[in-house]
Amino acid sequence: MEFLGYRRSDGRVGVRNHVLILSTVVCANEVASRINRRIPSTVVGVHPFGCGLLGADFEQFRRTLVGFASNPNVGAVLVVGLGCEQVDTPSLADEIATRGKMAEALLIQECGGVHRTVRRGVEAVREMQKALAREERVPSPVSELIMATECGGSDFSSGLTTNPAVGFVSDRLIELGGTVILSETSEMIGAEHLLAARAINEEVARKLYEIVERMEGNARHAGVDIRGSQPTPGNIRGGITTIEEKSLGCIYKAGTRPVQGVVEYAESIGGRGLWIMDTPGQDVESITGMAAGGAQIVIFSTGLGTPAGCPIAPVIKVTGNPETARTMKAHIDVNAGAILKGRDTIERVGELIFRLLLDVASGEKTKAERQCHWEFGINRIGGTL
Repeated sequence: MEFLGYRRSDGRVGVRNHVLILSTVVCANEVASRINRRIPSTVVGVHPFGCGLLGADFEQFRRTLVGFASNPNVGAVLVVGLGCEQVDTPSLADEIATRGKMAEALLIQECGGVHRTVRRGVEAVREMQKALAREERVPSPVSELIMATECGGSDFSSGLTTNPAVGFVSDRLIELGGTVILSETSEMIGAEHLLAARAINEEVARKLYEIVERMEGNARHAGVDIRGSQPTPGNIRGGITTIEEKSLGCIYKAGTRPVQGVVEYAESIGGRGLWIMDTPGQDVESITGMAAGGAQIVIFSTGLGTPAGCPIAPVIKVTGNPETARTMKAHIDVNAGAILKGRDTIERVGELIFRLLLDVASGEKTKAERQCHWEFGINRIGGTL
């Protein structure tokens, strides 16, 4: 089974051929955004960070930027910095280039201000686009796909319909040699033992317990014990009463296959099959981390509905709530509500999602893409100096 993708020099396959304009520091966000507005066929990643980061927090921040820009969906990247920030923007661009990307760095202070930087950035991006225009999609095996899974705005329907249907897709893709990422460590609490029982060895199980314990420890440090409680107002409104209920629904997205490994936030996935990434439950930060880890495509299940997307990876939205499918129609790609009403099955809806996955991988745009939902957020693990 195949899809049409862009074969990269490192052997990976992209499902998009983006020019990414990436800010390394909040001070450069406006310049990056102006370049994007001048050339709307590009995508942009901006964030409120980049300076005053310490230790492991800085290393995670930098790893996320490099991994995100190195995703196979990115054909070229313009990295924009101020010039005095903690991140060394030119060396960041150099590292991205060593991974097979066209990459250029601009510093606002060196260019002589905002207007000159925007002008130079527009010129650089237009040259990148000319080069990318020569690339064509080629038949590629489904085994090249890394699918990220996410759920947000979960309600009573998520664990009953949508997440099991996504789990069907996960199993299907893994059977064909592909890769799936399960994220949101906070939404594994209370169900971690079920995932650990599927780990391929003791080390993987130990790592899984470790990231869950770390997440709980962070909550306790903030004065909150989240076991047996439900901290999210939207989930409460949607009929989920405890974190354990949410977790039991969340892990359905991972299907039934063995857990091959556990990686840190924005760390590259080390093989095929089912992997777990340590991310927060916050949707945008979680998706950003998985895209930085190499995921080219996202399936996002939602009960209450959300418009959030990603600058570089297409996000397929699925809901199992018929009311949400009606009220949030502009943002939902697949309505799985017929399962809840007994008019369809998890397997049939799962197959429908899988076929859409292949179509999107071959170029069909999701609703989030059509509406330019480019939400981008980087998980922080420390304070700002």
